[in-house]
Amino acid sequence: MHEMALAESILDIIEATARRQGAVRVREVRLEIGELANVEMTALECALQAALRDSLAEGARIECLVIPGQGLCLTCGETVPLAALYDLCPRCDGYPVQPTSGQELRVKDILVE
Repeated sequence: MHEMALAESILDIIEATARRQGAVRVREVRLEIGELANVEMTALECALQAALRDSLAEGARIECLVIPGQGLCLTCGETVPLAALYDLCPRCDGYPVQPTSGQELRVKDILVE
């Protein structure tokens, strides 16, 4: 399950940021996760609960902001919604469609005290 490795990396980022700010506790974390990032949300949420235990972020509210998949069709030149990597263009059935968003996985911000 690569979600546990993701959760541990997210925890590293959260704790490093909180310590730089002199925080004693993290109250809230907002993540940006793209629809095309190949992340199982339920598994990530479970992994985060386990990873955050006994950390500065234990009990923090976690908010996941989903970034829609989007791509540039190299056939028709249009920017189109993209449900999955390697999908055909929904406008012209052209291929390839180069992803332009939806592959993100980042810590957007944290609220500390």
